[in-house]
Amino acid sequence: MEQAEPLSLADAVEFSPTHHFRWEEAQQAHVLLYPEGIVKLNETAAAILETATAQSSIGEAATELAARYQRNDLHEQILKFLEVAYAKGWIRIKS
Repeated sequence: MEQAEPLSLADAVEFSPTHHFRWEEAQQAHVLLYPEGIVKLNETAAAILETATAQSSIGEAATELAARYQRNDLHEQILKFLEVAYAKGWIRIKS
């Protein structure tokens, strides 16, 4: 999936309609289910995706995660991860 411009901290994101985020007991991990398969997420990826899709902007999600993990330098790393997720079609910008 091609994107015209990179994501910004002001963007709000949601899961793409073809992707379903959930806890998979058999995997003991969060996963993204989609028609072609499954992506097993590590704890960090799951926390970022879950928080980013629940907040009104990527910046708010990054601030919440920074407070949760007592780190002030997470905004750029979170934005880069979400840009990869966006490019892979896992998430989209809320309209």
